[in-house]
Amino acid sequence: MAHRTPTGADLLDQLRAALTRYVILPSAEAADAVTLWIAASHAQPAWAHAPRLVIRGPEKRCGKSRLLDVVEATCHEPFITVNSSSAAVYRSITDDPPTMLVDEADTIFGPKADGNEDLRGLLNAGHQRNRPAKRYDAATNRVESIPTFAMAALAGIGAMPDTIEDRAVVIRMRRRAPGESAAPYRHRRDRSPLRQLAAHLEQWLRADLATLEQAEPGMPVEDRAADTWEPLVIVADHAGGTWPERARAAALALTAEADDNGQTSARVRLLAACRTAFATDTALPTAVLLERLKADPEGEWADHGPAGLTAMKLGTMLREYDIRPTTIRFPTGQAKGYQRADFADAWARYCPSVEPVPEGDVVPFERGSRTSRTSLNSAGQSGTASNLGTA
Repeated sequence: MAHRTPTGADLLDQLRAALTRYVILPSAEAADAVTLWIAASHAQPAWAHAPRLVIRGPEKRCGKSRLLDVVEATCHEPFITVNSSSAAVYRSITDDPPTMLVDEADTIFGPKADGNEDLRGLLNAGHQRNRPAKRYDAATNRVESIPTFAMAALAGIGAMPDTIEDRAVVIRMRRRAPGESAAPYRHRRDRSPLRQLAAHLEQWLRADLATLEQAEPGMPVEDRAADTWEPLVIVADHAGGTWPERARAAALALTAEADDNGQTSARVRLLAACRTAFATDTALPTAVLLERLKADPEGEWADHGPAGLTAMKLGTMLREYDIRPTTIRFPTGQAKGYQRADFADAWARYCPSVEPVPEGDVVPFERGSRTSRTSLNSAGQSGTASNLGTA
């Protein structure tokens, strides 16, 4: 009986089975995503973007290093960057780059990261093609251009910087629960067959690099998330079977999970918190806005610095969105404060998930009053005072 040549879907199935044999992944979608990321590493010359794979957990012994072991055994030309000099890493990236792997990523991004600025810059820039590093070569008196484009997997405790996670497929590992078990991974015994699987993946994908490069798949996500997930979706479409649907389901699930877990900058989180703090007020004194921000028991602003968020820090963070405090006439007298209208554009652009308060329900701030009608002379607005004015 003739041996059937495995299809692309078969190879992805085999890779996923190997992953889930050695590692307990947090969800089926996570297992699909890691499978597709590994496969995509074998066709890097075809991609416009090099997605990062962030493997993070809240504590030690969550399986991060074990997952990185399996990624190392199955990806394209693994290059371990632990204890590698920045110069060595830069010189290792070519037009057909290796796959960079970083365990204990706090050595690059955490408090022990002094001296790794070049490596951090490479990991940030290398997500997109045509972002070379420039170095002056004194020996030749010339500026040389060094490529940075390469896929990279990073494992560590806690979140990575926003600049990394925003360009990454993020896998949140957990400790094994009672009853969960995985096969032990032994490098000498298990790596060799996994490298054979890697060779089959490379042979399959390298045969169609031109087709992969021209692919324009329908994407379930947008913007940078689409850039990150596009190589994985292209691989899934190329494999066929159930993989196209699973790839898109994984993209939606893990992107939503990243949004739910606060993968946003502190400034965007502050914008969203200000929207809640304003409630239905058209303007608030700075002091009251700070009170409300710091009073939120689930917020971060009471701990934002030794005394919590200050007026100066608030102004600095909001200035990035062209939001500035002005002198406003309140019922209690003039005071520095913020107009709700000044936030509208930033809210719409950066955190539009919450429906805005209907214009007819917007009322001005008045401390200590629940029913009186007042005016904000400097804003030219009027309405019923908010009963939240005593906050």
